[in-house]
Amino acid sequence: MPELPEVETVVRDLERLILGGRFIRGSILRARNLSTPDVATFSDAIAGRVVEGLRRRAKWILIDLSGGLTLLVHLRMTGQVLVVSGSDAIDPYIRARLELADGREVRFRDVRAFGRLALVARRNDGTPACTLDPNDPPLLADQGVEPLDASFTVATLQSLLAKKRGRIKPLLLDQRVIAGIGNIYADESLWRARIHPAHSVDQIPPAKIADLHGAIVSVLSEAVTARGSSIDDYTAPEGDGTMQERLAVYQRTGAPCPRCAAPIRRAVIGGRGTHFCGTCQRSPKGFSLRASSSGATPTRHGPRWADRLHPHAAGATRSERAAARRRAARGDGASLPSGRGAAA
Repeated sequence: MPELPEVETVVRDLERLILGGRFIRGSILRARNLSTPDVATFSDAIAGRVVEGLRRRAKWILIDLSGGLTLLVHLRMTGQVLVVSGSDAIDPYIRARLELADGREVRFRDVRAFGRLALVARRNDGTPACTLDPNDPPLLADQGVEPLDASFTVATLQSLLAKKRGRIKPLLLDQRVIAGIGNIYADESLWRARIHPAHSVDQIPPAKIADLHGAIVSVLSEAVTARGSSIDDYTAPEGDGTMQERLAVYQRTGAPCPRCAAPIRRAVIGGRGTHFCGTCQRSPKGFSLRASSSGATPTRHGPRWADRLHPHAAGATRSERAAARRRAARGDGASLPSGRGAAA
């Protein structure tokens, strides 16, 4: 699932591409992807709205529209937001089309159809309401602190964790505590801080909490600069990210630790596949290494989205089209029939 850096990248790309644009029509092609309102009300309400701003809250994309409305998008596992020509072909996984006055379209593509759209009112404090009524409660009130905000300090993290019990990895994934961190950047942050993911929060000394704070901020900031980790389905409107090439432990089972060369291990902690160095990240008492695996071969990521594009793919950037033409000429990779606008 795309995490904070990936969602932030999508927001920044959309800001460059559609800020100031006017939607003339909105079509929901799969009603179950729309949380609120109903399809007919959505289409009526979005027509004529101008894009006034774009921002992120947790893993949500917020598109602020004229007239006090906000369109929210959650990518979930396979969601993609594409800005393409209105004449580009539509594949079976396009769930929503938002037509712009200049002939382009914002398309929401979602193979597994877990993603969500919502059109709601903006409250007086700028937060999105639960419905089209601006007097309703805030929709995202349950989301935790933003780890890249200036208000997220070492003291803030210490205060948040002081109230919690349990293992550190599941707590980092709890969106009610810290917003935007998922499996990739939880593993990477804990590795940078030299904290084992199975450690109980109440047994981590204050100095290590400070290390964890620095690791969270540094890895998320680096990933935003790298446009996120393009693994399997994630891509942004203006192309893939490169952070996957810099990951130290995530999905690197059996590979040498970049710090000490010991093999990276994998265990299931809190129901999630978790990657760590058994040497750098000393395990807590009672943690069984039999629950983890060092493996013989590193886990391999699927190809980046751009690596599977057809030269004429809808939504592909110029450089991605050129790379696809070179691959096709060499015959060294099976491109999708129509790339971002095609079935995966």
